[in-house]
Amino acid sequence: MRKTKQLTAIIEREQKGYISLCPELDIASQGDTIEEARSNLVEALELFFETADPSEVQDRLITEVFIRD
Repeated sequence: MRKTKQLTAIIEREQKGYISLCPELDIASQGDTIEEARSNLVEALELFFETADPSEVQDRLITEVFIRD
């Protein structure tokens, strides 16, 4: 059975495109559109989970993220 965890994606406009960040793992990506930035972040996270040692995932994972505007 595959484990799933909900992660946060913060997407911000930056100059001519968008940056996307997963604060729980401090992984970021970018794209020309919001959808592309999100898709690229998902791809970066998938690659991280495929290649990272479980101890690295545990070390990087922040379990409490507080976002305020």
